[in-house]
Amino acid sequence: MALLLAAARSSTSRFGPSSAVSAMAAVSNLNAPRSPPSPSPCASSARHFGDWRSPMSHRALVRSSAAVVERFERRFASIATKNSYESILTSLPKPGAGGEFGKYYSLPALDDPRIDRLPYSIRILLESAIRNCDEFQVTGKDVEKIIDWENSAPKQVEVPFKPARVLLQDFTGVPAVVDLACMRDAMNKLGSDSDKINPLVPVDLVIDHSVQVDVARSENAVQANMQLEFERNKERFGFLKWGSKAFKNMLVVPPGSGIVHQVNLEYLGRVVFNRDGLLYPDSVVGTDSHTTMIDGLGVAGWGVGGIEAEAAMLGQPMSMVLPGVVGFKLAGKLKNGVTATDLVLTVTQMLRKHGVVGKFVEFYGPGMSGLSLADRATIANMSPEYGATMGFFPVDHVTLQYLKLTGRSDETVAMIEAYLRANNMFVDYSQPQPERVYSSYLELNLEDVEPCVSGPKRPHDRVSLKEMKTDWHSCLDNKVGFKGFAVPKESHSKVVDFSFHGTPAQIKHGDVVIAAITSCTNTSNPSVMLGAALVAKKACELGLEVKPWIKTSLAPGSGVVTKYLEKSGLQKYLNKLGFNIVGYGCTTCIGNSGDIDESVAAAISENDVVAAAVLSGNRNFEGRVHPLTRANYLASPPLVVAYALAGTVDIDFEMEPIGISKDGKKVYFQDIWPSTEEIKEVVESSVLPEMFKSTYTAITEGNPMWNELSVPSSKLYSWDPQSTYIHEPPYFKGMTMSPPGPHSVKDAYCLLNFGDSITTDHISPAGSIHKDSPAAKYLLDRGVDRKDFNSYGSRRGNDEIMARGTFANIRLVNKFLKGEVGPQTIHIPSGEKLSVFDAAMKYKSEGHDTIILAGAEYGSGSSRDWAAKGPMLLGVKAVIAKSFERIHRSNLVGMGIIPLCFKAGEDAETLGLTGHERFTINLPSDVADIRPGQDITVSANTGKSFTCTVRFDTEVELAYFNNGGILPYVIRNLIKADS
Repeated sequence: MALLLAAARSSTSRFGPSSAVSAMAAVSNLNAPRSPPSPSPCASSARHFGDWRSPMSHRALVRSSAAVVERFERRFASIATKNSYESILTSLPKPGAGGEFGKYYSLPALDDPRIDRLPYSIRILLESAIRNCDEFQVTGKDVEKIIDWENSAPKQVEVPFKPARVLLQDFTGVPAVVDLACMRDAMNKLGSDSDKINPLVPVDLVIDHSVQVDVARSENAVQANMQLEFERNKERFGFLKWGSKAFKNMLVVPPGSGIVHQVNLEYLGRVVFNRDGLLYPDSVVGTDSHTTMIDGLGVAGWGVGGIEAEAAMLGQPMSMVLPGVVGFKLAGKLKNGVTATDLVLTVTQMLRKHGVVGKFVEFYGPGMSGLSLADRATIANMSPEYGATMGFFPVDHVTLQYLKLTGRSDETVAMIEAYLRANNMFVDYSQPQPERVYSSYLELNLEDVEPCVSGPKRPHDRVSLKEMKTDWHSCLDNKVGFKGFAVPKESHSKVVDFSFHGTPAQIKHGDVVIAAITSCTNTSNPSVMLGAALVAKKACELGLEVKPWIKTSLAPGSGVVTKYLEKSGLQKYLNKLGFNIVGYGCTTCIGNSGDIDESVAAAISENDVVAAAVLSGNRNFEGRVHPLTRANYLASPPLVVAYALAGTVDIDFEMEPIGISKDGKKVYFQDIWPSTEEIKEVVESSVLPEMFKSTYTAITEGNPMWNELSVPSSKLYSWDPQSTYIHEPPYFKGMTMSPPGPHSVKDAYCLLNFGDSITTDHISPAGSIHKDSPAAKYLLDRGVDRKDFNSYGSRRGNDEIMARGTFANIRLVNKFLKGEVGPQTIHIPSGEKLSVFDAAMKYKSEGHDTIILAGAEYGSGSSRDWAAKGPMLLGVKAVIAKSFERIHRSNLVGMGIIPLCFKAGEDAETLGLTGHERFTINLPSDVADIRPGQDITVSANTGKSFTCTVRFDTEVELAYFNNGGILPYVIRNLIKADS
């Protein structure tokens, strides 16, 4: 609240007196008799850029600014700690024993019939808006937009959202902690208490992205891989351990504990918070797209980029389009032998076809009662694959049972149930269900789901198991594409002979070389994990084996999985087939599959074999799993074992044997496949609450290697200038207490000239570091061997490397290169063709600003903080595009870069711009003279000029820009709050 008050005190300097009066008007409205807020006359201003302030009133405000400021500060100071909806704050009594759980903002107390019609997912947004309504960051008009969801959602209105907590994994956690450490340094240099820089909401950081499957098919795989993990990442781990001690409100879960999303589901998810006696729903934004897994627990959560996550950590609201909600009705129950993975691949295909990008999906219906929490989490996890922001399952009795199973206390579960029932957020399927109101509807009878896989290159390309052999041969035939490899018919049956460690071996198209039980999608689900173990048991008893050159691995999402596999007595059968546990974290699904045997790799690459990987993951894009597996199929863990035994995806499981038994008989798929009842019995006898309690009691104690990491106890980080992993970025260099104000752009050169659909994958550093790249040169110059380059992801804490990796994508299409593809550009003054980084540095050394020209959908794809941080470090001052992806546009503003949109029907081509011009963008020097969505003139040195819309969409974004970005804005306001 101190930060908010400081923001109010400095509002005139940021926005001009008009903002002060706007806030005063809001304060006056608060003192008026309570009534439901009325729709704003500018409810869709962020989308349509209307200006609601008349010129006359603005001039009058300027004349009386001193009086305005004085009245505003007095009035705002009196209400800054008061919520606009305080009148509906209600006590929640404890049943029976007396006393109360705490107080909560009661939705029923609003007595608005529209709330009863809201989807449950939207009610969570509503409660957050009400609880955070201060008439500055969140207003009564925002609350009204959400209440009126049926009418406002189709209009694509924007609303602020403040999540209850933030979830990070190590790749994104490192730059977040780097930024916090830098902010502390800046506060210290400005003579203020640097200890005030702490997350304002709980931050959970799980180190899980560093597990490489270097060692597999070994009893010692876990320890061996962990040792290598620490050798590679010791510096990063030490930095995160320092952060866990230096910052309040931050929990760091050490490496070796599990996959972030499974740990979130089993341990971190609160469902309902009770902070200092105030009850409210758990909600979370995370820096990994599969944060949505927590939606299966009834917690609203989704993935965001690092900048949005950092803003949320620091108490800033996220701006989001109020989403439409697709109602997905489930009926019936799954047939015998059908798994949750089969279900999620079916759901993914249906939702992809329906079109759910930017929407919530909410599941309901009679089929819910037979769907376990783990099954729900499997479906929620793949929200990014079917394109939705969330795949949400409201809390019901199944949720409560899971909370008890995973070790949450009886009192906590009783509090959760009491709160959600009282606030109309609990679904009781034992009662008649009113018809739900949704934006659109889908329905699936679970009995119609069949065993299936997805592939070979996309997660939504579902293939029924009985059609797999036919589909595979079609893929070999088809031209190169998502379902094609263009293999000549005469080569379909080609067999390649090779020697595997002295033993004669053969490989052909479709042969499996990687079989991995991996990924948050499936390893949190006991039914499919124990189902895989039962397949292994039946196979071992029949004498079946997996070929020794197939790289098999098992990477559980948490230590709980190991406990119930051991309890069931089934882990030994997985071990016999080579599915030894290799570690706890993200492995094959994110490309951490490690090397395959050299002899196998040579046979594949030298003979152009279309080799296959089968994994229980969520993504299978070509090149992601392994460079040599061109065909990658997503499958349930039991099917992963079955395909490993078969050794090929070129098989009809109904007609062809999977292998030969020890007594010489043919063994078919049905001979090793467990029934649903078999799996259920093992789950019930092997998955126990005590396993979760013991696992998570010990989780924060770490492991010996983590505990041996020695880190300083200082609150300020001691930067090592020689480090190639952790480096102090220049975000606050030369910062003073006075905001720099709006910056115009004068005679700027165009660094890059793009067409449509430039994604964050093109912009942001990702994947391996190419041997000839500027980042590689930087590392080699500092004595780092090529074998130790690691990945861009692992080096996200070093701005020098990340700046060099920005726009380093080998598939970058830059119009300056006239059809040539690659991470280069033309330095306009000299005509030299240089790497993008080298050209940017040359412009900076010459004292020139740069801009980027782009087409439609600039910045689409996964939200990545370095897609905005990188261009800022390269010296880019503005991006002029036909349109922006919403979050990326916001990220650019957060880093002080001006986003500009061409007017409708115009772009660089229609305006006759070649990109060789020099561009001037004149912004008013006083931020008070800039309005959200204002039109400005861009002029070129050729004499051409054109009109663009400045895409600062809210007053808060103008405040960020005025301060040079979101982080300097927060620092200045924290200091002002203390003055």
